[in-house]
Amino acid sequence: MKFKLDRYMIRRKMLTILGASFHVYDHEDQVVGFTRQKAFKLREDIRVYTDESKSKELLSVKARQIVDFKAAYDIVDPEQNKKIGAARRKGWSSIFRDAWELLDEDDNVVAKLQEDSAMKATLRRFLSNLIPQSYHLTSSDGAELATMRVRFNPFIYKLMVNVKSDAAIDRRVVFGMAVLVAAIEGRQQ
Repeated sequence: MKFKLDRYMIRRKMLTILGASFHVYDHEDQVVGFTRQKAFKLREDIRVYTDESKSKELLSVKARQIVDFKAAYDIVDPEQNKKIGAARRKGWSSIFRDAWELLDEDDNVVAKLQEDSAMKATLRRFLSNLIPQSYHLTSSDGAELATMRVRFNPFIYKLMVNVKSDAAIDRRVVFGMAVLVAAIEGRQQ
C-alpha cells in the first residue's frame, strides 16, 4: 500500500474469538491492509500489515501509557522505525462527542478529528448505537482534510474514509488515525 488512497474502507472481520481483526479495502474492494487487535492488552499496540500473512508491516499505532484519560497514540513507520505523528484524545470533550487531535512527529497539533454533531453523539451514547458515527478531519485553519463515516450495519462495522485529494497532511498519519478510530471507537458499535 502506498498510502496514496483517497478512499478506503476499514471493515471488522466477523467471528473473531478474542480481540478484533480488520481488513482495509481500496475503492475497488481489493485488500490493501490487515490488522489484528489483541484482546486483554493493557497498552494498545495496533499493527497494520499488507495482508493476513503478516509478512510485511505497514504501520503501527502504539499507546504511550497504559491508562490515560487524554490518551496519546504514536503512529510509527516500521520501515524507518520512526514516529511520523500521533493521535491524542481530547479528554473531557470526548465524553459526549468524540474529539481527537492529530499531531506531527514533534507533537504539534496539525488537525482535529471530531464526531459530526453533539446531538447525534449524545443520542448514540444514551439511546441507540443505530445512528452511524461520522467524523470530520480539519486542519488547524479549518480546511476539511477528510471524512470518516460508519456505514450502518448492525452486524458488521465498516468505516468509510475519504481524504481530500489536495489535503496537505501525511496520509500515513490519517490512515493511522482511521485504524485507531475503527479499533477504539468501533468498540461502541
